[in-house]
Amino acid sequence: MLDTALLNTLRDICGEGRVLTDDESLQHYGRDWTRFHRPAPCAVVLPGSIEEVQSIVRLAAREQLSLVPSGGRTGLSAGGVACRGELVVALDRLNRIDKFNPVDRTVRCGAGVITEQLQQFAEEQGLYYPVDFASSGSSQIGGNISTNAGGIKVIRHGMTRDWVAGLKLVTGTGELLDLNRGLIKNNAGYDLRHLVIGAEGTLGIVVEATMQLDRSPGDLAVLVLGCPDMAAIMQVLASFQAQIELSAFEFFSELALQKVVQHQGLQRPFETPCEYYALLEFEQADEAAMDKAMTLFEHCVEQGWVLDGTVSQSVAQAQNLWRLREDISETITPWTPYKNDISTVISKVPDFLAEVEEVVNSNYPDFEIVWFGHIGDGNVHLNILKPESLELDAFREQCGEVSKWVCEIVQRYGGSVSAEHGVGLLKKEYLGYSRSDAEIEIMRQIKRVFDPHLIMNPGKIFDV
Repeated sequence: MLDTALLNTLRDICGEGRVLTDDESLQHYGRDWTRFHRPAPCAVVLPGSIEEVQSIVRLAAREQLSLVPSGGRTGLSAGGVACRGELVVALDRLNRIDKFNPVDRTVRCGAGVITEQLQQFAEEQGLYYPVDFASSGSSQIGGNISTNAGGIKVIRHGMTRDWVAGLKLVTGTGELLDLNRGLIKNNAGYDLRHLVIGAEGTLGIVVEATMQLDRSPGDLAVLVLGCPDMAAIMQVLASFQAQIELSAFEFFSELALQKVVQHQGLQRPFETPCEYYALLEFEQADEAAMDKAMTLFEHCVEQGWVLDGTVSQSVAQAQNLWRLREDISETITPWTPYKNDISTVISKVPDFLAEVEEVVNSNYPDFEIVWFGHIGDGNVHLNILKPESLELDAFREQCGEVSKWVCEIVQRYGGSVSAEHGVGLLKKEYLGYSRSDAEIEIMRQIKRVFDPHLIMNPGKIFDV
């Protein structure tokens, strides 16, 4: 708990009612979607302007008070968890959308703008913001930038990084940096914007961003295909990509489908049970596009790569098919899943996944494993479900052993221990499996430049 003088100074900065110390608020704002660290912030502040954020940071620098920036709190690596008495800076009130420029196709967003708000704003302008994921209804743009969020459209549209035309950052000294300012071409020295994107709040607090928008796509059709194994899914991917520009290529396992159907009241896409399922989305510009997709589907069936399948006939059907994939994370939450967000190059995914599954199954045969992910960009999500009879601490300890083995496989395949969720606290001890000692030391040096008082989300990604 902060002393009365500091609390009063924070109230002077943010206003009465914008400094929270009650237990419910501390629990709410002090955590993200992970449940392995108990939140214990000293207080929560909700600034309403960039200037207020700067004043908070300057105060924290003087008082050596650690800060944890908080967005939509949907993170999956404990990057937004305040468990060591830090002050949480919740950016919910920085939620304005303005300065839309139809020529440049850009729009200015406060860090607290919800992803879905930006998507809806773009749609109202006849444009499109393509970065999308299951948490788009609650995640915030500042958090998306800080974790370089990916999601379901990466195969065509890339990561959040590709849509940030400029951003404003409050550094660890309270200085405001205005990075890139919406320019498409800017080779005047280092592009510091890209250091900030994905830094998980360790270099400063993202307070505003200029986001790029795209043309609105035509009608999007969705195919769900049942496949006998991962090798078949990769053949399906290669076949479709050769002739159709896919906007998404996702996969999920039979167990994932069973959980979603049982707990979300959805229908199976077809009766044939399959080991894995692929979900494909493509732009249906005309009848010829669907004819080509059906020809490819028939070819995959003839080759034995697809056992059954279905295609959307309406927008509502497409949305329901997407729910089979998008609702998985929410569905398995009651099992307190231990998540591994891992990646390798696309061509190596089948062997990569098979090795990981063998390690987990052979050592913990009683654990249920739910697989899903963005197979079109090499990113798979391993979710180990906690048995009801196992205590949380024991489960976490056993999963820690699993993660070490999994990360050894990741290292052997030249992959990443965190494809899109960030490192936070959950993956910190495994960072060395994806980054060299020299890289990590350079990261530490960069942090010291941006955050000389070491108050910005300390302890996340690496120790300094």
